[in-house]
Amino acid sequence: MTTEKNIYSLDRKFRPGDGIARFVVHSVSFISFAVILLIFIFVFREALPIFSSTEKSVSSEYLQSETYGDEPGDESDSELSDETVLLETGGAEGRAGLRNLLSREWQPVSGQPKYGLIPLFVGSLKVTFIALLIAAPLSILAALYTAVFASAKLRELIKPTIELLAGFPSVVIGFFALITLASFFQNLFGYTYRLNAFIGGLALSLAVIPIIFTITEEALSSVPREMTEASLALGATRWQTALFVILPAATPGVFAALILGFGRAFGETMIVLMATGNAALTSFNFLEPVRTLSATIGAEMAEVVFGDTHYNVLFLIGSLLFIITFALNAVAEFYIRGRLLKRFRGED
Repeated sequence: MTTEKNIYSLDRKFRPGDGIARFVVHSVSFISFAVILLIFIFVFREALPIFSSTEKSVSSEYLQSETYGDEPGDESDSELSDETVLLETGGAEGRAGLRNLLSREWQPVSGQPKYGLIPLFVGSLKVTFIALLIAAPLSILAALYTAVFASAKLRELIKPTIELLAGFPSVVIGFFALITLASFFQNLFGYTYRLNAFIGGLALSLAVIPIIFTITEEALSSVPREMTEASLALGATRWQTALFVILPAATPGVFAALILGFGRAFGETMIVLMATGNAALTSFNFLEPVRTLSATIGAEMAEVVFGDTHYNVLFLIGSLLFIITFALNAVAEFYIRGRLLKRFRGED
């Protein structure tokens, strides 16, 4: 009876602290969710004027109101004709309609601005594909070796070393690609363009490797030990067990790592801004310069006129990046990891 009273009093003693901790955790979670939601609302709100049928460019308003000090009676010099306004602002061609956004030309600063997002989207996919093509095999094999074959001391050395790459600033990796990698591979293969999609993808893979490695290693380490022991007891070698038992069992986790790596590469800015050449080309040649969605925002946002069509299109690009990365992270977190847990519990 005394023991039960002591346990009850001990529980009451620590209950206020538990309540405070619970309140702090819930508050931080709510604030994080609210901040993400507000960011998305702000970005999408700035992109919303694109879809307005009454859109009017800033440059058009400026041209119509500016007289440059002419005499009030001189209508021929002080008033701009409709044809002049259309010529200076691009007219209907300069508006970011659906046809303009789906074109293959990105020329936002010209007599007739073109806001084609297709070359930017293709450039992002090219660089991301190259980054995953390089980073995925290296990361998965390194994680497989670390989780299955490496000793405890070697594992403690390998994991922090690879994860240390995640702490490298993007601008440092981009500068390394710009100065060293670009010159080295151009001298090695002799291609025309020094900065291209291949160099950008190669540099981007350095930023993706830690993400894929960490999540894959956790998934492989979470495979029940009974499966490994059963495979070895049946006469399989350690490599056979690793490749045909452990790796297939951790497939959902590996796939989640690839999706998160894709999201990280697709939304990267500084590396691709410095190492890809920044030419909005629709070519599928990996040795030609490209321009990505994120690099376009980083390069042009500081120079646009507030509220102009170009300004709204850049925020539309930001909205697309936000939606794509958020969707990929949500799929990896809620669907794929859920399937992984069900498989380990024997429910799948």
